[in-house]
Amino acid sequence: MQFLTFIGTNARWLGGGFLLCFFSSFGQTFFVSLSNGDIRRDYDLTNGEFGMIYMLATLASAATLPFLGWTLDRYPAWRVAAVTVVCLAIATLAMAVSSSVPLLILAIYLLRLFGQGMMTEISMTTTGRWFAANRGRAMALVTLGNHAGTGFFPLIFVLAAGAFGWRGTWVASAAILILVALPTIVALVHRERDPQSEPPGTLIPDVADWTMAEVLRSPRFYLVSMSVLAPPFIGTTLFFHQVYLTELRGWSLEVFAAGFAVMSAVTVVFALVCGWMVDRYSALRLLPYFLIPLTIACFIAANFTAEAAIFVFMICLGVSNGFSSTLLGALWPELYGVKHLGAIRSLTVALMVLASALGPGVTGILIDLGVPYPLQIDAMGLYCLVMTIAMALLAGRLAPKANLGNAPAPGASRTVDRIDPQPHET
Repeated sequence: MQFLTFIGTNARWLGGGFLLCFFSSFGQTFFVSLSNGDIRRDYDLTNGEFGMIYMLATLASAATLPFLGWTLDRYPAWRVAAVTVVCLAIATLAMAVSSSVPLLILAIYLLRLFGQGMMTEISMTTTGRWFAANRGRAMALVTLGNHAGTGFFPLIFVLAAGAFGWRGTWVASAAILILVALPTIVALVHRERDPQSEPPGTLIPDVADWTMAEVLRSPRFYLVSMSVLAPPFIGTTLFFHQVYLTELRGWSLEVFAAGFAVMSAVTVVFALVCGWMVDRYSALRLLPYFLIPLTIACFIAANFTAEAAIFVFMICLGVSNGFSSTLLGALWPELYGVKHLGAIRSLTVALMVLASALGPGVTGILIDLGVPYPLQIDAMGLYCLVMTIAMALLAGRLAPKANLGNAPAPGASRTVDRIDPQPHET
């Protein structure tokens, strides 16, 4: 009942964040790849050529994102969201009307920058800024927009492409963004939420606000980044080379595909579970544990050949994805405050996009050089294990400063605990 009350009280802000994630689908890989065959046919591209174009456009978007993230620290969220939705609509139109490879590259670059990049960035940054004591639950709910988009849009695209053609479907996507997404999102997020507007007796951590320069001078930031970059690198790699993996293992591709449904369901459940745990224990205290399911998934994929291992592997990935999507949204404001959160998050998102772009390419080159793929996956699992130990040591140093415990009983005086991670460390 308390959870439903939380949703009802904050429906407009949660709904705005959800829709930003939901409509980011137009720039996500799963949506763009639905036009893969048509693009290669119309532009006379091989799989490798189109893959290289997509990787370069994605890397360019990752390099650009940090230069846009600061806008969320200077302008109201609804204005940044409005401009971003319009730019994403322009990108979908560019995809529809492009007639040359340079225009195709530009269209994909804009889709990745404003879809996967800025739409998600606005949702995560504003949610992290607007919610304090219930940040975990809020993050869990808005990130469900990504999963809803993944489940909803592929079928819609296929049906629309059958009726209007692939280019016509991209035009329809632009219309949806302008006529539906733009007015709805702006109406929902037009009024800012005060993170201090929590019920009496709620524990609200007071976090020192780091500047971008202070973050970049801190060795701690790079250590944490090495940990949080593991899921996008490994997850993208495993799915990109899924056909090769099934061939090595002698698995049925249909059974492997069926595992995605299991993974999606587990992801949703554990995103919500992680939201509750973040509010109960803090993102910092959960940091040492979030890579453990991914570690297990890697070791299973690398060493087990029975077809039943697919579902264990997918369950572990689902747990990892669920925890990552919620935990990493709550972690940065908990560590570095919210005053410069837009700039800080844009950098971390850019690094994650870079990791997801490099993963398939690096492992593909190693495969071509004769490095066994199972050995590479074992190395990924070992890396996760090492980073788990590193995060446990780091959290052990920072947890006493965080001092996040249970909220006082209802009716008690408001308590403020301070997280002061010494922003001027070098």
